Formats: sequence, structure tokens, C-alpha cells
Amino acid sequence: MDTDFIYIYPPLIPGVLKKRYKRFLADIELESGEVITAHCANTGPMIGVCAVDSRVYISKSDNPKRKLAYSWELIEVDNTWVGINTALPNRVIKQMLEQEKLPPLQGQYNQVRSEVPYGKDKKSRIDFLLTSESQNKPIYLEVKNTTLAKDKIALFPDTVTTRGQKHLQELMDLLPDAEAVMLYFVNREDCQQFSPGDDYDPQYGKLFREAVAKGVKILPCRFEISPQGIRYLGLAELVI
Repeated sequence: MDTDFIYIYPPLIPGVLKKRYKRFLADIELESGEVITAHCANTGPMIGVCAVDSRVYISKSDNPKRKLAYSWELIEVDNTWVGINTALPNRVIKQMLEQEKLPPLQGQYNQVRSEVPYGKDKKSRIDFLLTSESQNKPIYLEVKNTTLAKDKIALFPDTVTTRGQKHLQELMDLLPDAEAVMLYFVNREDCQQFSPGDDYDPQYGKLFREAVAKGVKILPCRFEISPQGIRYLGLAELVI
């Protein structure tokens, strides 16, 4: 096992994307010529990462109760593998936090909790709450999967996201009594920089810059994706 991998994929099956439709579904042609329907966890527009006839990889579940046995995991875009399974980033980040393998936050906590209610009405849930007996301020961390790229710059969001806007506002509201962190999981290795996707959600871009000015910590984390696993590459340069 390669110790550089922070996540190891189960054995994946190669194929070619024939169609993505109804948000949750993708038809994929296997090397045998058989066409199967796989679950697509990414329900967004997937701009630039769902071109027909692209090479893809899928996983197969051994759970007989699943409606769709296959899940779409990766797609090749300009010779770069991009992660498609949006359920994976939070699992990877949780593992990195628990193993203290996320350098920007190392040594700042000793307890990791997931999906903790927060906000004025406690109706929202933060992805991760990091606490330590020796730290006065808890750390609230939200994770956003990022697959959109333009001119080698990773962008988020790729569509209007009122939910994402709400998360930025709620992180700002935590200050100064807590540390607030927005982590962008850049699910492809070909981007050295990160920016808010102003062309896709101008209001998000406005709130993003306001959050930065108020002290919300931005972590655009770069990852190398391959059919074998995922490697952490460090932080992208923030361009705002």
C-alpha cells in the first residue's frame, strides 16, 4: 500500500461516459461493451466534468439492497482525473482530521465531531467542530467539493447556491467567539489557484470576500486524484 495516499479506492472498473441525466444517473459503457447505469452523487451542473465519451471509473457495491449497484467515481478531463463522488470529500477530510494530517490545522485540536448543530436557530449543521482543552476558541469547519476549473484556476460554486451563501454568513456570525474555516476540496490536481465563481453566483463571491475580510479562514486544499487513490498536495493560491 502506498503510504502517500490519504484514501485508497476500492477496485474500480473502467468505462466510457455515454450520458448523464436526471441529475442522479449516468450511463456508462464498460470495456465489454455492456452499458450500465451508475449512481451520480454530484447533483449540480457538473460544468466541464461530464463530457460524453470521456474515460471514467466506477465502483461496484456488494450491498444487494442498493437500487443501483454502481457508483460513478472519476472522470478524465484534459488528461487529469477529477473526483465525481461528492460523498467522498467529507470522509477524506474527517480521516485527515482524525489522523492530524491536515497541516494548516495540526496541533490546534484534539477532538473531532461531525454534523454538529450550530447557528442562531441551531437548525444548521457544521461539517466538523474541532475542540481542545488548551484552546479557548472552538474551530468550525465547513467543506465544499470543488470540480470546476477555468484557465487552471479552481472555482466554487458552479451554480447559484443559496445554501452555500448561508454557510458563509453563518461562519461570519461565529466570529470572534470561534475560529471559522471554509475548506474547498479541490478534487483535481491541475489547479494551482482558487477563486470564488463570480460568474456563476455573484452574491456568493460578494459574501466570500466579506468573509475573508472579517477573518474567516479559507483553505483551498488541492488533491491528486487517480484510480488508485487520493493524495493531498497542499494549498492552492487564493486569488480574489
